[in-house]
Amino acid sequence: MLKKTHKRKKSSRMHGMNMGTHGTGARKNKRDTGNKGGKGMSGSGKRADHKKTLVTKLYGHGYFGKQGITSRGTKRDKRERINLSTIMNNLNDLGKKTSKGWEISLPKAKILNSNVEIKEKLIINAFEASKGAIENVKKAGGEIIVPVKKKMVTPLVEHNKKEK
Repeated sequence: MLKKTHKRKKSSRMHGMNMGTHGTGARKNKRDTGNKGGKGMSGSGKRADHKKTLVTKLYGHGYFGKQGITSRGTKRDKRERINLSTIMNNLNDLGKKTSKGWEISLPKAKILNSNVEIKEKLIINAFEASKGAIENVKKAGGEIIVPVKKKMVTPLVEHNKKEK
């Protein structure tokens, strides 16, 4: 016996005699959008439930809930940060061995301290460094070279300091 390969859709079978509704229930159910729960995305609010499956299918599970919007002035901190332990583990990739020690150039990174004992002499050029990282590298005989940051001085502040 042959197995059926294609099954007719139910809606096409509802077009026959004595079927005035085409499978939609009562005649009034097919009219307008009230029966569907509204037009388009209406009824898909954060407390709604009757279109949640449709919305999650179309847009994924990240559609509902907080999106992480902050105040307009707040910008994400995109500065690079690297740990001393990461530097120690990737010395061959990050720097060159010279007569002075390992020379590493990370001009856009901030060097952070980690609980790792530094056995090599490191000379690191970096944008910023934490106090702990500077002390840890100095103990091993190396140094972290950081550009000097200029302090902004306003004329009014300077004037007020002179009067006191």
